[in-house]
Amino acid sequence: MRNFNVTGTCVPKKHYMVDIASKLEQIKMMIDAEKYFTINRGRQYGKTTTLLALELFLRDEYTVIAISFEGLGEKPFSNEENFCQTFMRLISKALRFTVESKEYGDSWLNPDVKGFESLSEHITDMCEDKKIVLTIDEVDKTSNNVIFLNFLSKLREKFLARNAGKDFTFYSVILAGVYDIKNIKLRLIQEGFHTSVAGETTINNSPWNIAADFEVDMSFSAAEIETMLVEYEKDHQTGMNIAEIAEEIYTYTSGYPVLVSRICKHIDEKFKRQWDIDGVREAVQMMLQEDSPLFQSLIKNLTSNEDFSNLVYHVIMTDLRVPFNLDDPYVSLGARYGYFKNANNRVAIANKIFEVRLTNYFINKELHERIKVTPLWGVDDEGIIVNGKFNMQVCLEKFAKYYHEYYSDKDVKFIEIHSRYFLLFFISPILNGHGFAHLESQTTDRKRRDVIVNYLDQQFIIELKIWRGEKLHDEAFMQLLGYMDKKYLNEGYLLTFDFRQNKEQKQEWIEVANGKKIFNIIV
Repeated sequence: MRNFNVTGTCVPKKHYMVDIASKLEQIKMMIDAEKYFTINRGRQYGKTTTLLALELFLRDEYTVIAISFEGLGEKPFSNEENFCQTFMRLISKALRFTVESKEYGDSWLNPDVKGFESLSEHITDMCEDKKIVLTIDEVDKTSNNVIFLNFLSKLREKFLARNAGKDFTFYSVILAGVYDIKNIKLRLIQEGFHTSVAGETTINNSPWNIAADFEVDMSFSAAEIETMLVEYEKDHQTGMNIAEIAEEIYTYTSGYPVLVSRICKHIDEKFKRQWDIDGVREAVQMMLQEDSPLFQSLIKNLTSNEDFSNLVYHVIMTDLRVPFNLDDPYVSLGARYGYFKNANNRVAIANKIFEVRLTNYFINKELHERIKVTPLWGVDDEGIIVNGKFNMQVCLEKFAKYYHEYYSDKDVKFIEIHSRYFLLFFISPILNGHGFAHLESQTTDRKRRDVIVNYLDQQFIIELKIWRGEKLHDEAFMQLLGYMDKKYLNEGYLLTFDFRQNKEQKQEWIEVANGKKIFNIIV
């Protein structure tokens, strides 16, 4: 069976890969300029794979020594001698897979190196007349280790001396991990792993403040996803609309590498190569049920940090406008793990799959809290799903009854802020694993609150509005019609919350244009 692996690991089976040549070229430009830098991205964001691809990309011009700190345990970091000897062994082993001679690789092993000063002299000897690029993966596996900090300090010292023409050292050094190594010393001081001396509490005294900013976008664009699908289509000739499928995959993933890979893998292996829009949505639905390490990490960060969890809740459920300021520790946490993105200088959830997973988490959490108070609480879902089809009209009619029973006595501001949450809380249990709902991001129009509901092969658009007069209500129809056209849908749903004393509740279908109609419901 052909496997999908957009990250490009080399195994006997054929893997279909996104063409990341443009990204590698950008990284090479930094290496050509003799930069030292760190690749910090969230978990399963393709860091390791990028390093592997980079090694092949550079082999004609550089000697690439690729090592990793994964699985080394604590002993190599117990003292300088153990670290130095381990470091040299890793380099010697890595050199066996380069064009360098065995003699050169063996000469890296030096039993006389007992500490960082002698290691520094050894590196000088070994790097003279060599263009060596050193890559170290999983560097944050040692993030609580002062020995590693001292090693970074020595690399920094040699970098500065090299630039002054007074030393030989690695041509370029690339560190890869989740955490920002620039701030590692400050973190150790704050967590009690390192005793500070004068000036060490500032970020500017980091042992890695020589690092250049790494600004290469490692996510995949829709056009880049197309390169992988083109390769697949050459082999299988499914007749897929490559551009359409790539755009749909991007819509749900925002190019997060492992999510792109999983969608393609599921379509290829689980859905008998159903390369259409429904196939993509079914793959997304399957992913939302998976207990993968990526999602485990996501939920762990919520359950272990209440303040961070509250921030995520409000960003999703109440449309709280949070400035994208990395000096905020919770914004920084979300960005570091790839959960947040910068949308017009505001915090937004990085992709729709994360958004749905997080929404489901908060809704299930609320359900459990309600069960503690009212064990028999539930929603009336009779007639909503009939013969495998979801009836959104009936669903919204029942939501109106549910809303009046549980929320209509709340204050206006509360309802306005939580309106999307009320609807999602009602709908999600009815979907029950056969579909999912997500919020359509409206970063430029804060008053728009579109909810997209997918159930098997059906998709529905619900626009939520607050009543602010006939004129704006009429404009809402046109806004929704435009979005229906974009999604090639003939039916849409406009749910309006009306707080007037003498309001008129409505539940009616309205013909809008070209055979398209909108179910207008006012609660």
